[in-house]
Amino acid sequence: MKQTKIPATYMRGGTSKGVFFRLQDLPEFARTPGNARDALLQRVMGSPDPYGKQTDGMGGATSSTSKVVIISPSSVHNHDVDYLYGQVPLDADFIDWSGNCGNLSSAVGPFAIANGFLDPARVPSDGVCTVRIWQANIGKTIVAHVPVANGEVQETGDFELDGVTFPAAEVALEFLDPADEGEDGGSMFPTGNLVDELDVPGVGIFKATMINAGVPVVFVEASALGLDGTELQSAINENAALLAKLEAIRAAGAVRMGLIHDVSEAARRPLTPKVAFVAPPKDYVSSSGKHVHAADIALLARAISMGKLHHAMMGTASVAIATAAAVPGTVVNAAAGGGTRDVVRFGHPSGTLRVGAEVKQMNGRWVATKAVMSRSARVLMSGQVHVPV
Repeated sequence: MKQTKIPATYMRGGTSKGVFFRLQDLPEFARTPGNARDALLQRVMGSPDPYGKQTDGMGGATSSTSKVVIISPSSVHNHDVDYLYGQVPLDADFIDWSGNCGNLSSAVGPFAIANGFLDPARVPSDGVCTVRIWQANIGKTIVAHVPVANGEVQETGDFELDGVTFPAAEVALEFLDPADEGEDGGSMFPTGNLVDELDVPGVGIFKATMINAGVPVVFVEASALGLDGTELQSAINENAALLAKLEAIRAAGAVRMGLIHDVSEAARRPLTPKVAFVAPPKDYVSSSGKHVHAADIALLARAISMGKLHHAMMGTASVAIATAAAVPGTVVNAAAGGGTRDVVRFGHPSGTLRVGAEVKQMNGRWVATKAVMSRSARVLMSGQVHVPV
C-alpha cells in the first residue's frame, strides 16, 4: 500500500471547514457515487475513528469540521457548477449525503472562480462576480455574490461573522426556492400542519413545527425541554440524557416528515433532519464572552448537529429559522412574538445572525421563494492531500 496524492483545497466557509475537490481530480474509481468513493473520502478525513479525534486525517473532530465537497461543471442549464456535499461522521462507517451545508455554500463560489469553472470574461477585474450553484444533494439553486479584486477572489475584508474569530470579505448568498415541495407538489410543511403534537415514545409529547426549508428541521420549544434557549455547548453536550431525548425527538420527527419509515433508520441519517429548540429573546453571554441583549434579537435558537449542539448555527438551519419565523402560527414565529416578518435576527451560542426569507401563500399552502444571508469564506491550504489506498 502506498499513498495517493489528490489535488485538494482546505477551505473555511462560514462557521464550517471542509476539504474541497474538483470531480476530475479524484481517482477514476471515485468519480462516481458509491462505497469506493465514500471509503476514500472517509480516509481523507480520518474516519471512522473510534477515538473520535480524526487524528490521522483532515477532519477536525467536530461536525463543523468533518465535511467534504465535490465540485464539477454543472449538469443543469443556466448554472455554473454542481456542488455535492458529504457529512463525514467521526466514528461511524458511512458518509451522509442527504443534505446541504449552508455554511460551506459560501466557499463554493470562490472555489469555482479560483479553479476555472467560470469563463474568465465573466469575472470582473474589481467588483462582484455572480456564481449560480446547483446544490446537487437537494436539487436547489444557490446564487453566490463573490467579491473580486484585481481579477481574483477577494478573501480579506471587514465583514464579521459571530462564530468566526477573524473578519473577512462578505459573500452574500441567495437560496432560491429553498423549501422542498415534494414529488407530489406537497408543502414545505411535510405534515400539512404549522404545528403538530409530536408523540415521542418514552419521552413525551411536544408541540413541534416540522419544516423543510434549506434543510428539514424539527423545531420544539426550549421550555418543553426544561431549557431557556440561552444554553451554550457545555450545558447541552455534557448532558447525555438530554442529547438522547433530543435524538429521540429528531427520529420521531423524521418519521412524521416522511424522511424515514422507522426510528431505527435515524442512526444512518444523522445529517437530516435537524432538531432545534427556540425561545423568546433573553439576555445572555455568548461563547466568546460577548453580551447579547434581548432587545437586539427576535428570538433564541439552538440546533443539534450530528448529535451535538452546534457552536453557532448551521446555514441551512438558519434558512429554516427565517422561513418558519416568517409564517404566523409556527413554533418559531411564536417565539419571535408572532406577526409577519421578512427578516429575523436570532441569538445562537456564538452570537447573533440576520437572515431574510420571502414567503407567500399559494393555493392555501405556504411557499418560500428565497432566503438571503451573508457569510465569508477563505482558502486555508491548497495542494495535495495524501491518502493511503
